[in-house]
Amino acid sequence: MIFLVAAFLLLGVLLGPPAQLPPEVTLSAAAVIAAWLLVFTVRERTRRNRPRS
Repeated sequence: MIFLVAAFLLLGVLLGPPAQLPPEVTLSAAAVIAAWLLVFTVRERTRRNRPRS
C-alpha cells in the first residue's frame, strides 16, 4: 500500500498537474494526504480490534 502511494505521488510529481505547481505546494499537499491516510488507518485498526458490545 505504501509502495503504491509513493509510486502515484512520484508519477504525479513528474507527469501530472502538480508539475505546474511549486514544489512546496506539492509537498504540503502530499503531507496532508499522508496524514489523512495515517489517521484513517489508525481508526480502522482500532475499530477492528475493539470487542463488539
